[in-house]
Amino acid sequence: MIAVEVIEHLFYPKELVRNAKKCLKPNGGLILTTPYHGYLKNLVMAATGKMDNHFTALWDGGHIKFFSVPTMTALLKSENCTNIKFKFAGRFPYLWKSMLCSSTIVQ
Repeated sequence: MIAVEVIEHLFYPKELVRNAKKCLKPNGGLILTTPYHGYLKNLVMAATGKMDNHFTALWDGGHIKFFSVPTMTALLKSENCTNIKFKFAGRFPYLWKSMLCSSTIVQ
């Protein structure tokens, strides 16, 4: 199952993983992409005064969840996913724009 730039818009992101379990065969694959948020990227945004614009509460329909590698890993492990791997795209290392996460759904 593939979910591209969806999970950051969900109030209950665990439900996406739970529903993937219902749709996939045992040991099926789940691929998620989402904007990357890590410590260094957030620090750079804060230091350059871009934090308020990026995390604005004034954008209707915007992102409501922000994931880093540790938070995405914790979410997937809490739903018994294994073989969790990450790839990154855009900008400079650790200031990436997006991350791709693949994992195996254990039924």
